[in-house]
Amino acid sequence: MKATITLFAALLLMPCTALRAADTKPNILVILADDLGYGDVQCNNPERGKIPTPNIDKLAAQGMRFTDGHSSSGVCSPSRYTLLTGRYHWRTKLQNGIVGVFGEPLIAPDRMTIGTLAKQQGYRTACIGKWHLGWDWPVTNEQRPLLSPSKQPADEASKLDKKAAAAGAVATEQQIAAWRDIFSKHIAGGPSTRGFDLYFGTDIPNWPPFCFIENDRTLGIPTEFLPREYMVKNQASNQGPALKDWKLEGILPALGDRTIKFIDESVAKKEPFLVYMPLTSPHTPLAVNPEWKDKSHLNLFADFVMETDAVVGRVLDALEKSGAAENTLVVFTADNGCAPYIGVEDLEKLGHYPSGPLRGYKADAWEGGHRVPFMVRWPGKVKAGTVCNQLVYQADLMRTFADLFGTKLPDAAGEDSFSLMPLLKGEDKPIRDNAVSASIGGTPALRSGTWKYIPAPGSGGWGKGGDQSQPVQLYNLADDIGETKNLAAAVPEKVAEMKTLLEKLITDGRSTPGAQQKNDVEVVRYPRADATKRKTKAKK
Repeated sequence: MKATITLFAALLLMPCTALRAADTKPNILVILADDLGYGDVQCNNPERGKIPTPNIDKLAAQGMRFTDGHSSSGVCSPSRYTLLTGRYHWRTKLQNGIVGVFGEPLIAPDRMTIGTLAKQQGYRTACIGKWHLGWDWPVTNEQRPLLSPSKQPADEASKLDKKAAAAGAVATEQQIAAWRDIFSKHIAGGPSTRGFDLYFGTDIPNWPPFCFIENDRTLGIPTEFLPREYMVKNQASNQGPALKDWKLEGILPALGDRTIKFIDESVAKKEPFLVYMPLTSPHTPLAVNPEWKDKSHLNLFADFVMETDAVVGRVLDALEKSGAAENTLVVFTADNGCAPYIGVEDLEKLGHYPSGPLRGYKADAWEGGHRVPFMVRWPGKVKAGTVCNQLVYQADLMRTFADLFGTKLPDAAGEDSFSLMPLLKGEDKPIRDNAVSASIGGTPALRSGTWKYIPAPGSGGWGKGGDQSQPVQLYNLADDIGETKNLAAAVPEKVAEMKTLLEKLITDGRSTPGAQQKNDVEVVRYPRADATKRKTKAKK
C-alpha cells in the first residue's frame, strides 16, 4: 500500500510534458536544407569551415551526428523523391536531371511516402517549403507557350514597347488572360495527394510561378513577369508569371512562420504530427534579408547559410516552447552538396571549404555531391553528443519511421530503406551493406562498405578533373576520403565485384530483403555503351 501511494505521489510531481510524452506518439520534424554542403555546417568542418551555424551545431550536440550520410543524387528532385519514398530515384523515369518547369508529378499516385505512412498511423502531416517533384498543372498545350516571355505572340508583342518586349518583361493581354484561367484552378498531383494534409510553399523559389501555393491553389493570380532586376546572377533563373510586387526575400521567413503555426496548432489539438520542411535555402535565389547581409564577412551565400541556420533555430525554439520538443524526433539534412557557382573559389581563398575534405560539389558523383549534413535528435532515445560513422542514407527515413510506428512496410514500399533504429539506440554496426547515389547526368556512385565505384570517368556532373582515359573509378574511402587515388587498374577483381553488385541492385528492383520488384522503366547501365562508341569514333 505504501509503495502504491509513493508511486502515485511521484506521478503527481512529474512535469506535464513528461506525462504527455509518455502517453502520446512521438512527433517527427524533418528539415531538408537545399544546396547546403557537408562542410557548410561548422560541426562537420571545424578546421576549414568559416560560416557560423550555431543552431544546427546545437541540434547535432543534442543528438547524433552522422559523418557518412547521403542523398540519392547530386541534385534536388531525385533526392527529394528518395527521401520521401525510401526508393532510389533512378528506378523511375528521372534517371538524370531534375523535374522541369511546370513538370509532371514524379511520385506515382499509389506510391507510399513518409507522409502516407504517418497518416495511416493517425498523424497530422504537413509539407512546408520547396516541393519540386511536379504537379498536374492545369495548362493546355496552347497555353504552355504563354508562360514564357520568349513565346509572346507576334501580334501582341508588337503592341509593347520594343525594348520591354525584347527583354520579355511585359506580359501581353493574351498571356494575362491565360494565367487568370490557369491559376484560378486547383492544381492536382501535388503534396496534398502524396500524403500531406497541408502544403505551403513556393514549389521552386527561382522558377515560376512566383507566388506561394497553399494545398492545391496559388495564393493570388500572377499578373506580370518577374522583373528583370530579379534575374541577375544567383537570384531567379526563369522569368515567368509572378504576383505584382513579389519579393524573394520573404520566402524563407514565411516558411518558418508556417511551420511554427502548424506545430502550435497540432499541439493545441493534441494530435501527433509529421512535418516535412524542405527549405528553399541556401539554394538560389540568394535573397538575403537586410539583417543578414555581410554578417558572414565572406559572401552572399555564406550570409544565406547563416540566415538559414537562424530559421532552423526559430523553429526548434518554437518546438521547445510548445512543450512538444521532448517527444519529437528531429532530422536535419540537405538534398545535395553546395553549388559551385555561388562563389566557391572565393570562399576557399578566404578559408571556407563548403565540401570540407570531400571532392566535388553539387551535381557530382564524387562525395561532395551527395555526402551531406545528417543529424538526428530524439530526447531520451538518442544519446546527446554522439557521432556515428556508419553509412546511412536519406531513403532510410521511411523504414525508420515504420519501426517507430511499430508497423511493417508492404513489399512495394521503401524498397531501398533500412532502419536507423539500431544506430539511434547506440549500436555501432552497419545497417546497410551498400548504397547508390548518382550525379546530375545519371552516373551512379556505388558504395559497398568503404569501397566506392563510379562506372564512368570524371564527376558525371559539373566537376572538372579526373583521368578521362580510365572508363571507371574505384576508391577506398577508408584512407582516401578525397577520392584522389583511382584503384580501378590496381584492383580489377573489386571492380568486377562492384559491377556485379550494381547490376543485382538494378534487376532486383530493391536493395532490402523482400519480394523482387519492378523498376518503373528500363534503368540505364554504365559505363554507357554510346559513350564508348563516341570515344572509339573520335580516335579513328
